Amino acid sequence: MTSVTADRVIDDFELDYVEMYVHDLDAQTTHWRDRFGFAEVAVGGSPEEGFRAAVLSQGRTRLVLTEATAESHPASDYVLAHGDGIANIALRTADVRAAFSQAVGGGARALAEPVEHMGDDVLLSATVSGFGDVVHTFVQRRTSTGAGLPPGFRAHPAGPAEHTGRAAHDGLRLLEIDHFAVCMNVGDLEPMVALYEKAFGFRDIFEERIVVGTQAMLSKVVQSRSGEVTFTILQPDPAADPGQIDEFLKNHVGSGVQHVAFAADDVVRSVRALSERGVDFLTTPDAYYGLLEQRIAPTRHPLESLRALNILADEDHAGQLFQIFTRSAHPRRTLFFEVIERCGAKTFGSSNIKALYEAVELERLAKQGEL
Repeated sequence: MTSVTADRVIDDFELDYVEMYVHDLDAQTTHWRDRFGFAEVAVGGSPEEGFRAAVLSQGRTRLVLTEATAESHPASDYVLAHGDGIANIALRTADVRAAFSQAVGGGARALAEPVEHMGDDVLLSATVSGFGDVVHTFVQRRTSTGAGLPPGFRAHPAGPAEHTGRAAHDGLRLLEIDHFAVCMNVGDLEPMVALYEKAFGFRDIFEERIVVGTQAMLSKVVQSRSGEVTFTILQPDPAADPGQIDEFLKNHVGSGVQHVAFAADDVVRSVRALSERGVDFLTTPDAYYGLLEQRIAPTRHPLESLRALNILADEDHAGQLFQIFTRSAHPRRTLFFEVIERCGAKTFGSSNIKALYEAVELERLAKQGEL
């Protein structure tokens, strides 16, 4: 990554790593290895630091799982308030000092001033506030190729876990994180979009009002100028009945990441492999696929394969996309994951929300007719 001036640093953000605060590190590490095919590549923390952590890797994604071992560590309060969840979305940049100065000048709170690191691939890091209790750590690396470790971590003594081989063997390939879906309180959507534009240089690239029966949500998508980091920001429409966003905000106790979307090169193959590993996906009414044939003609995967695996399909001006959501395994049902394959499409499958609702209604009416 080449050096840039302060007024250009906001153009270069990439996703460096994502950190989850968890209640049980061992259980979550096993879950992500066995269910999602991640390999444990590094460990970190100590009793003196008040935490222990593991870095898991697949494709371009580095997932950090952190468990507090002392009440003074921020993971302790986070887990008490929200349960397990996304707490830090780290952004790689060519100039941490300039990025930090611009973010704070644009309205983000300074949480950790820029600091130099010795002996790591990380040269500099700093941390600022994001949305809710989610923060952003800026990371400046000595090398620009490949994905490195977060500062202070050391390679796993046993090397990458053997689950990596299994992931390749069974066809599971989660390439990278496509986007994060974020739920905000009523009235916070516009100010948050403005913050990401001013403090982080993101662009407002898409917006819509999604109506599902008597419920509705407002949505805006902001994206880094590099195109590497995307947030779909949602808030309830106060003019409509309460719905799933209201439920998330209540159970999560405030704003946060609702789901993380992993990009796959072959959604059918990856979903089949994940299902065999025990990942539980949401099911889709059979009526959806009858209506799908009237909306679009899937080009990448046969309709029969989509139906068999409950995969949704949508299209926009640029192409098609295929997506599916996991059933939440979170005790509060506040965090789940998505697998998405883009075949040119630039949007986020919002038509599927409406199509699913219509399909559910068709099946409900059909069952009433059988009574």
